[in-house]
Amino acid sequence: MSKEKIAILGGGVSAMTAAVYLTEKENWQQEYDITVYQLGWRLGGKGASGRNPDFHERIEEHGLHVWFGAYVNSFRAIETVYNNLDRPSSVPIATWQQALKPHSFVVLQEFIDNEWETWPVDFPLIPGNPADGTLDLHFWQLIQMTIAWLHKWIDGLEDEVAAAHREIKLQTRKRRDRGLLQHLASEITSAFDSLEDKVSDFFDSAQDEAKEIWSTPRLLITQLHELLNLRAADKNLSNSRDRLVTWYIVRKLKRWLRAEARDLLDDHPGIRRLYICADLAIAMLIGLLRDHVHSDGFEAINKYDFKAWLKRNGADEKYVVESAPVRGFYDLVFGYVDGDFDNGNVEAGVASLAMLRLMLCYRGGVMWKMQAGMGDIIFSPIYELLAKRGVKFEYFHQVDELIPASVAGQYVVDEIAMTQQVKLKNGHYDPFVDVKGLPCWPDRPNYEQIDDAQAALLLQHNVNLESFWSNWPALYEAEFGAPLPKLSLKRGRDFDKVIFGISVGGLEHLCPQLLALDSALRLQSSEVKTVATQAFQLWLNQTDEQLGFNYTPPSEERPILSGFSQPFDTWAAMSNLLPHEDWPTNGPKNIAYFCSAFGCAEYPPSSKHGFPAEQKAKVKDNAINKLATEMKPLWPNAYNAADQYNWNTLYDDSTAQGEARFDSQYWRVNVDPSERYVLSVVDSSQYRLPTDGTVFKNLYLTGDWISTGVNAGCVEAAVMAGMQTSRAICGLPENISGEDGFKPD
Repeated sequence: MSKEKIAILGGGVSAMTAAVYLTEKENWQQEYDITVYQLGWRLGGKGASGRNPDFHERIEEHGLHVWFGAYVNSFRAIETVYNNLDRPSSVPIATWQQALKPHSFVVLQEFIDNEWETWPVDFPLIPGNPADGTLDLHFWQLIQMTIAWLHKWIDGLEDEVAAAHREIKLQTRKRRDRGLLQHLASEITSAFDSLEDKVSDFFDSAQDEAKEIWSTPRLLITQLHELLNLRAADKNLSNSRDRLVTWYIVRKLKRWLRAEARDLLDDHPGIRRLYICADLAIAMLIGLLRDHVHSDGFEAINKYDFKAWLKRNGADEKYVVESAPVRGFYDLVFGYVDGDFDNGNVEAGVASLAMLRLMLCYRGGVMWKMQAGMGDIIFSPIYELLAKRGVKFEYFHQVDELIPASVAGQYVVDEIAMTQQVKLKNGHYDPFVDVKGLPCWPDRPNYEQIDDAQAALLLQHNVNLESFWSNWPALYEAEFGAPLPKLSLKRGRDFDKVIFGISVGGLEHLCPQLLALDSALRLQSSEVKTVATQAFQLWLNQTDEQLGFNYTPPSEERPILSGFSQPFDTWAAMSNLLPHEDWPTNGPKNIAYFCSAFGCAEYPPSSKHGFPAEQKAKVKDNAINKLATEMKPLWPNAYNAADQYNWNTLYDDSTAQGEARFDSQYWRVNVDPSERYVLSVVDSSQYRLPTDGTVFKNLYLTGDWISTGVNAGCVEAAVMAGMQTSRAICGLPENISGEDGFKPD
């Protein structure tokens, strides 16, 4: 039997995950012949990183890449890769535990009375391996675990309110509400042999119609928590009165918060932050119950923007809807259409499910930091494993178009038109450079492996072979008198199945004929939006503390911060990467990463070669302005008495002075169709197709832009998509945690 040939287009997270699991199948080599076709010289897609030899092999990323402890499928995949690769211990990062380290210190920024206030949060470490976790929590489990957090916040608020000599006694008067408390009492008393005296008195008064019912916020939330602990296994929510009790208690707590805590918020940051967390949780609980998410699924609330949904469900508009946690989430998912920070847009179902999972499902740290570049930590071992297993890689292959045909009444992808970007000297490309014993991707091609004349021309014009707007074809033809070589991969000869691992932004450019035949694919292309992003990295002569950031937790972890001024609302201190770069003894002491959405609404045709440079220049201006005018709230010691930024804080090998020292730092703009971040704008999830959801019988879509059970731009969605693609072809993996998250219980 002949092998089935699979062409994988693109080398991002989804495509590589699909390849990993396809090759997990026993004796896969007897069934499949797999070739990856990659633009340029490296794998990684939006997660690619490169080492810059001109600056001591420093790591240069597309942006900030941090994993969350709730990325169950991602950790399962990378554990699979490292365990199967079995690197020798002499490699500096040989295991996944060395590659990723748990991180608990998260910082948010609040804008209060026209000043920025820092809100440090040191999340608890949760024992366990994220790969052993689950995203398959049913509705009642999500409610139960949210109530557990609410319990903690209400406890703190009751103590603060009592200390301020405010009321903490609550009375229940309505007959309907008494009936709900009677239900709560009967369920709790039947489940426990003994109760505290105050709980017994509370339940006795609920049962005795002649008595007044008095309680406290802590008493109510504690007993609700006990009820939900009993119901955690009740996937069918068989008793509707449980939902009514939950509805009653959280709404009563909301009224108490507004009456007794709200006017304390401006003068008491601790109370304000507890209030924000509690009010946000209550609004989400009310919305989940009110909108019947248990019966209609999280997809039912994707018709609302998350902030609008919070307002609809009573969230405090002044303190909560625009609070640091909510703004931080929009920053996390770059949730701004066209990079317009006044146009936040994220589906409520996607946002609420994601927030619940990130808070409730993590293991280890709430986040996990990579200990080198994402290319080094994720894509180097993936490439090593796949190459070892026999997967073929064709670098410098630019996909031009997928061409369809109708065969026996069914549509198929019949041809893949490509451009061969360079000629290799030996026909094979070794993609790595060695950095202190670690195999890494360079920030440029390994020119010594490319035909000398072509390499010289590439270097002379500083050609970017990864750019949609590259002028390389014109330069090549002018120099050599002929166009770049074209390739035509034909179905049946070169491939049988196609995995399209290029991002959704590429569909309109690479698949116009497919879009004309498939209306659902056409809608996915137009309705699943993307946004450009921007990033810059600094290498610094001073530590965070020397710069004036003095919110160090007992763990001494460096901050990951969001919700700050825009652009560059997100900052991460990344000094942990210094040992894996190649600096001299007197090198930098610190690294800072910044990123955010980038304002860009129109993208010109590929013939406008200067477009990326124009946009990159805007990023540089944005970054310099950030340092010159906006970083003092975080780095007060970096400014002089006249509030001027001290550019000597930047590490620079040269003799540059003042603002010119920024020229030795790193900045980039991500405007290419395959680099833009995938959004989850209101009502767009309905247009996401499954991996095999097109009319083309041999085409499999993969990426964080398809329907996954996350439906947001992130590594976890990308990994889940790759798993789904592999399963559709070979049956593995059988289990993908959380893929039914939007469906009703």
